[in-house]
Amino acid sequence: MSETRIAVAAIIVEKKESVEALNTLLHEYGDYIIGRMGIPNTSKGVSVISVALDATNDEISALTGKIGNIEGISIKTIYSSL
Repeated sequence: MSETRIAVAAIIVEKKESVEALNTLLHEYGDYIIGRMGIPNTSKGVSVISVALDATNDEISALTGKIGNIEGISIKTIYSSL
């Protein structure tokens, strides 16, 4: 088995209709999620979500790539140096 890393994905949701697809992916990769925090900003009409992951580089890349392909969602990922 490949070694895992800790990463945090910062997600900005700008289209409410994209939330279902996002939640489906997060559920699919739920075994790798160690924490999640969502902050709605109703005055701007966006939500900010941070997702902490413990997974291999390939698993993290697969999840974040799929999320990045959802219309109305932006994502950036930060990896630990460990």
